[in-house]
Amino acid sequence: MSSNSFSSLNISTDQIANLDSLGYKEMTPVQAASLPQILEGKDLVVQAKTGSGKTAAFGLGLLDHINPKYFGIQAMVMCPTRELADQVAAELRKLARCIPNIKIVVLCGGKPLGPQADSLAHGAHIVVGTPGRLQDHLSRKTLDVSSIKTLVLDEADRMLDMGFLDEITSIIKHTPSNRQTLLFSATYPNSIKKMCRAVQRDPVTVKVDAEHETNTIEQLFYQTNTYQRLDTLLGFLEHHQPETTVVFCHTKIQCDEVANYLQEKDIDALAIHGDLEQRDRDQVLVRFANRSIAVLVATDVAARGLDIKSLGMVVNYELPHDPEIYVHRIGRTGRAGETGLALSLYTDAEVQRIIAIEEYTNTECAYGEVEKLERKENFTLSANMATLQIDSGKKNKIRPGDLLGALTKDAGLAGAQIGKINIFDMFSYVAIERKAMGQALKHFKNGRVKGRNVKAREIR
Repeated sequence: MSSNSFSSLNISTDQIANLDSLGYKEMTPVQAASLPQILEGKDLVVQAKTGSGKTAAFGLGLLDHINPKYFGIQAMVMCPTRELADQVAAELRKLARCIPNIKIVVLCGGKPLGPQADSLAHGAHIVVGTPGRLQDHLSRKTLDVSSIKTLVLDEADRMLDMGFLDEITSIIKHTPSNRQTLLFSATYPNSIKKMCRAVQRDPVTVKVDAEHETNTIEQLFYQTNTYQRLDTLLGFLEHHQPETTVVFCHTKIQCDEVANYLQEKDIDALAIHGDLEQRDRDQVLVRFANRSIAVLVATDVAARGLDIKSLGMVVNYELPHDPEIYVHRIGRTGRAGETGLALSLYTDAEVQRIIAIEEYTNTECAYGEVEKLERKENFTLSANMATLQIDSGKKNKIRPGDLLGALTKDAGLAGAQIGKINIFDMFSYVAIERKAMGQALKHFKNGRVKGRNVKAREIR
């Protein structure tokens, strides 16, 4: 039996069978390093990059400690954003399929407090939420965390970056002192070390995949100046023509400036940052994840929760001050054995940041020449897919299969013309091959889903 096999863990045979059905054959490095200790009930500090399998690591651990017969909250996962909380909850539900009657409640802003409170009143085993909304429920006494066995702080560095320290500290004070505390963070600054000392007991430190294999991600640094950044970025897109690109910026203003410039150049691009309304943020993330947008321009915080299996290119429009942030950014490409491309712009004043990256990664950075980029006249970059919004969702008992059936059986689309389906409470989003969008919209003028008329439109 392989030492990285889930069968080597002290978990139920039902869970091992469930993992096998999900395609989880062997543990990732972070799972192999952390799961045995999590199952033993130890506190852990885990430093690992996005996409390392950390959600399954803490998910399997906390589920192993749940008593399904007791309808009290026994585990809580804190996340920096609603997008990440939804993603974590979805993964936990898959992992919990082999355990009867496990109830998971998501508590995030952007949704009414009342229905969340009602859901909690009927009993729950696990809550996943953002610090602000968890604090709201605690202050209203609609959330009882006095029976928690396992507390997970996911992407703790981002929660601190977003200013949630006071809320996190306040929430933890309501939990039992003998709980197990698992802290996951892409970076390990002094603020995280200080938090660990305050909320954990003799934690075991696990550091996995903080760096990337040099042959997995091609990294090139291009010298530019303030006035040429935008044109050089356009040159990257013209030369490489990636299907999907994330451009990282420092500020919201910078994000909007870059996205507007690319749109003027006929590049299918959108910006995402903290000033967007929650519904607009949801739509942008959905559209990029389902390949209806070619370029996403984002701040580090706004990009959290982005679930992209295959990302063609990452661009640092401006290098971060912290080399750990650089490593975390580029780790969004070159996943699952695929090769990735990470391009960075820098000015003379930012050379010290490259030196810091070299020292942190213990590698010598490679440089590209702007003059060697193959520029193309009348260049455009459009996504192959488009997004259909339907005014029905979970509240209307809509499931992905219902929409897939309506589009293939009733509207006559081929299955290959339909991409990712996302269902929210009141709306659903379906990725459809751009050339087939007219056919889908024509159907929904008079078509029905689950016996009811629905309105549909293309998001532009």
